[in-house]
Amino acid sequence: MAKRNRKPKVVVEEVDEIAAGHVQLDEQHQLEVQNVTEMEPELVPETEMGEEEKVVNSVVAAKYKDKYIENAKANGINHKAAKRSNWDWLAQQLANACLNPKGKISIECFLGVLEANAIDHAKWPNRNKGWEGRLRMTGRVALQKIVANNGRLNFADGTSVEAPEAWVKLYKKD
Repeated sequence: MAKRNRKPKVVVEEVDEIAAGHVQLDEQHQLEVQNVTEMEPELVPETEMGEEEKVVNSVVAAKYKDKYIENAKANGINHKAAKRSNWDWLAQQLANACLNPKGKISIECFLGVLEANAIDHAKWPNRNKGWEGRLRMTGRVALQKIVANNGRLNFADGTSVEAPEAWVKLYKKD
């Protein structure tokens, strides 16, 4: 048997009778009906107006996303990589080393950078939807700590670059 998705006619008929004035309401109910009918569309949430709520499926809080976009705009940068990070020295180094021309991260390159800096990424085996972003964020946090304490960022090809003193002071944990 198929499910019935219809609302009972009784409710519709009652509303129609109230709207037509066939039903007498006490003073309190008249005020409630009046208040509901006088509501402006702007005051009614979009979900009540028939539109579906947009589901945000991100682990990054909206305030940080907004901050990243504002930082990118302030620096005159309009590519996606700058809009999804704080675009500090480490983010720029990782972008130069691991992003393709379309701004997508090369996971192999990024894992190579993690390994070159003695970070064990095997403890992050999750490969569910969005795993690349989680790996990138978690790996960056671990890498940030190591690079700040060592003062150098090592790459998979054996090269390294010294971290700026101001950046090290900002992220180094004593």
